[in-house]
Amino acid sequence: MRTSTKIVFIGAGSMSFGLTLFRDLFFSEDLAGATVVLVDTDAAALDRMAAIGRLLADKARVAVTIETTTDRRAALPGADFVLNATAIDRMRLWRHDYEVPKRHGIRQTLGENGGPGGLFFTLRTLPMVFDFARDIEDLCPDALFINLSNPESRIVMALGKYTKVRVLGLCEGIFGARSQVARILDRPAETIDVWGAGLNHFQWLMAIRDRETGADLYPVLREKEATHDPAFIPLDRALFRAFGLWPTCGDGHTGEFLPYGWEADGGDDTGYDFDGDLRTRAEFRASVDAVLAGTAAVPDWWTMPSGERGAAVIAAVAHNEKRFIESGVVYNRGVIPNLPADLAVEVPIVADAAGIHPVSLGPLPDPIAKLLAVQAGVQQLAVEAAVRGSRELALEALLIDPVVASTTAARAVLDELWEINKPYIRPCL
Repeated sequence: MRTSTKIVFIGAGSMSFGLTLFRDLFFSEDLAGATVVLVDTDAAALDRMAAIGRLLADKARVAVTIETTTDRRAALPGADFVLNATAIDRMRLWRHDYEVPKRHGIRQTLGENGGPGGLFFTLRTLPMVFDFARDIEDLCPDALFINLSNPESRIVMALGKYTKVRVLGLCEGIFGARSQVARILDRPAETIDVWGAGLNHFQWLMAIRDRETGADLYPVLREKEATHDPAFIPLDRALFRAFGLWPTCGDGHTGEFLPYGWEADGGDDTGYDFDGDLRTRAEFRASVDAVLAGTAAVPDWWTMPSGERGAAVIAAVAHNEKRFIESGVVYNRGVIPNLPADLAVEVPIVADAAGIHPVSLGPLPDPIAKLLAVQAGVQQLAVEAAVRGSRELALEALLIDPVVASTTAARAVLDELWEINKPYIRPCL
């Protein structure tokens, strides 16, 4: 990596994203001489992540400069890469996104990327992300913006349509799908190649092949899936049997886009385990603090690459290596020809110094394209509502969403969640 490389990481106080990035940058890629600037509004979280970064860089024997700041604009001049892992009051607002619609009879699996929850996540997130984009256009216009946060598709779509920022979204969903397929095939995931295309969290595996021989594994998958444990991801498997291709990336995510998605949890409407998530985060933070205090050893997994692709993209662009990356979220522009051009889609990419090059796998099978076209319209209208700060468009986005089955409920949810999110909703254009 050239010594002038500068990476700005916004939202670096996130321990999960931050640790993952450090693992990949320091233990799988050549980062020597680079500067990593960590940005967050939480100074204490920044100090913690900087300490982790320096600890791991020392273990990897990589000479890097790690800086911290709470001033985003001070960090951006000269940046080659800007990573985003931000969310506004993540757990509190997400819980509202799920529980308010549930109280009005609207059933969501996660309330994050689809349904009313996905709409309000978009409404409060895009104004913040557009602030980032305006600063990038002003201070480092050639930087590649790598988005790691949800709602992934809507962020990439909005930036692709309304800004000049070079943007790429990254998600590990395709690797989860590969693991699911491997479990049914009863073979190691690393022996399988998968090629996916579609929407983020709603991709479809266009090909599943033996990595060594290239043999098509779909016939074996169809045979083994028929007798596999019926409790394992039943929704995705129902779609697989109906449409003929394997969907990503698990029932919770897939179910966000479908009126029957709630069937994935057996119809008990339990939804996401918010309390369990908070406990897990607290436990993880305590383990990190113990390592930094010297009362616990650095876990082995901290020094192993995570397998995510953010660092790989950075290295490919910085080194001009023309790397194949299994999956990236990009502005469509015809990459999937039977989905709208002004949509964010997830497909394989190639990255090099010239940028990000989407790999077209051709059109999706027509029934799958029609299924995704419903969600495409929802996402497009949600983005328009967010960038214009429009309550009227937000209502329309709810009323075309297939998980919303009542106009009365839609209006009640809009009234309640709009009031909760009002401090963050504003026009972006």
